[in-house]
Amino acid sequence: MLEKLGEVLRKATDKIANAIFLDKNLVDSIVKDLQRALLEADVNVALVKQLTDKIKQTALDERIKGIDKKEHLIKLLHDELLALLGESKKLKLEKDNRIIFLGLYGAGKTTTIAKIGNYFAKRGNKVALVGLDVHRPAAKEQLKQLADKNNLTCFVDFDEKNAMKTWKKFKPELKDYKVVLVDTAGRHSLDKELVDEISALNKEIVPTESILVMPADIGQAAKKQSEEFKKILNITGVIITRMDSTAKAGGALTACAETKAPVYFITTGEKINDMEEFEPKAFLSRLLGMGDLQSLIEKIRSVTDEDKQEKIKKQLEDGKLSLEDVIEQVKSMNSLGGFEKIKSMIPGLGKAKIPENVLESQQEKVAKWEHIIKSMTPEEKENPELLKKQTSRISRVAKGAGVSASEIRSLIKQYDMLNEMIKSQGSMNMESGMPNQKQMMKLAKKFGKFKKMRL
Repeated sequence: MLEKLGEVLRKATDKIANAIFLDKNLVDSIVKDLQRALLEADVNVALVKQLTDKIKQTALDERIKGIDKKEHLIKLLHDELLALLGESKKLKLEKDNRIIFLGLYGAGKTTTIAKIGNYFAKRGNKVALVGLDVHRPAAKEQLKQLADKNNLTCFVDFDEKNAMKTWKKFKPELKDYKVVLVDTAGRHSLDKELVDEISALNKEIVPTESILVMPADIGQAAKKQSEEFKKILNITGVIITRMDSTAKAGGALTACAETKAPVYFITTGEKINDMEEFEPKAFLSRLLGMGDLQSLIEKIRSVTDEDKQEKIKKQLEDGKLSLEDVIEQVKSMNSLGGFEKIKSMIPGLGKAKIPENVLESQQEKVAKWEHIIKSMTPEEKENPELLKKQTSRISRVAKGAGVSASEIRSLIKQYDMLNEMIKSQGSMNMESGMPNQKQMMKLAKKFGKFKKMRL
């Protein structure tokens, strides 16, 4: 995700910080690198020139001297990049939420609706998906399959060809749901027929939010698209998809900022949890290699629903997790998409080289661990300390599972590490549900050790 731009930004700040003198040659070199990287990220030419002109002006301003100039220049670069990304705005739920999703063909709208549904369901909300895309072949089938796969409620009528009739049919049942996510028709362009259909649905549904879904790889075309949808259909926010597969995402992000269309979420892969709230400061922090612990915490929490979180919380209060709980937690970690997906969120690990087959080998290890646990007594599953105290138990389990004793010790070591890590996470502020800065750093360190051990 914008890896080259991030690398250039990091080098630029290092050059400024380490420079003895900020002479014209150094400033020109930094500016050229920035211009090239921003243009390759598809940021608008006028915005690039505006940013780099300010940097030049500040760097060569004789009124600012010594260390103050370097600090001032780095802060200016940070502030200007932040301005390009726009202001932060969260998608906040009300008492009853009716959210319409809009977008052209190929934007990933239907998949995104399932991700949003999963996101809110994991946070304890009663969620329903409604299929009103009656034009695209297999749209309703795709929505239903995604809903079933992720235990979400879905309302579709496979025979009805009229979106308004479909909505009116399910409307009475939808009153029981706090969050209703509506999939509408897409087109190759924002034509009159599409506008008329969605406008009519808007009047009938009275949505609390109208969200435009668009892919990152459309670059600067995002500006025109967001302007048109905002003007004609009054969109309240944007979700940008495919942020993992393009270097042109800067165009979509900055275009939305220009048109004052706030970006609520970005998606970073095909898996159901490959989605995160867009927070400009945190996003820029990751680009600069400084990590984003807040998003990491959210990702860890997002893969476990509230019922399981409550179960783990109770076990933590009792002071103990079982080996079966450890297996579930490791599976949850794997569902984040592998270490490559989240290492940029951990300060200092952004450039770490991770073997490509790590996730696959870990999945094989988990399958073996599940087999080992089946050879244990209920008492051993609940209290792995018994295995460490009585090595004869390890020999018996190893023989029963057809594995080596070292593989059982590996599982016990995983148990000890994860148990300690989750206890740290469980000691978060109970009112806010989030850790303070010190706790976040501690959790990140443990998470890094945890992953290193798994490798």
